[in-house]
Amino acid sequence: MMKPLEIEAKSMEIIGQELKERLGCDPAAIWPEPELAVVKRCIHTSADFDYGDNLVFSKGGVKAGLQALKQGAVIVTDTNMAAAGINKAAAGKLGVQVMCFMADGDVAAQAKERGCTRAVLCMEKAAALKKPVIIAAGNAPTALIRLSELIKEGFRPQLVIGVPVGFVNVVESKELIINSNVPYIVARGRKGGSNIAAAVCNALLYQCINRVI
Repeated sequence: MMKPLEIEAKSMEIIGQELKERLGCDPAAIWPEPELAVVKRCIHTSADFDYGDNLVFSKGGVKAGLQALKQGAVIVTDTNMAAAGINKAAAGKLGVQVMCFMADGDVAAQAKERGCTRAVLCMEKAAALKKPVIIAAGNAPTALIRLSELIKEGFRPQLVIGVPVGFVNVVESKELIINSNVPYIVARGRKGGSNIAAAVCNALLYQCINRVI
């Protein structure tokens, strides 16, 4: 029986080969590291090769994220599911905290009072942190919409991972981040999800700690 890491290594080998066949060239010619590791991790998580087409990276975005993680940035997610999917052992080696405010009592109360989503309040709490922040949004386009406003007001996240899934304002919210002049990794279109947000975070964390796969 194959061990877990052996299964993962074999999966990555298959992904690399299928990408090569689809592209007609070495995937590294399209996505030099560290971007390629992110693409492969998202495909590994979803078994969906569309992420080879959908994922877009700002210039130097992945490197900015890696540097922030090595300096102990906080990762703030828009769902507890995304937070749960991030490898805490890897994060712990770097002194990285993973935070999600969706279940906080003040977030629920203010969202009801203001008539907005909890994700909006989560982004506001993230912007108020006195630490470098990486945003990982995999569910709520309203998180990205509010985040784009906060960026215009002066908030500067170290990296925005914008991969919400769905049909309403999803595509538009991602484009706001692409045009926000901050480092980003975005899955254009409707696809994404909390699992993809966590996958991107894990791809970055693993590179920081020199995990082989």
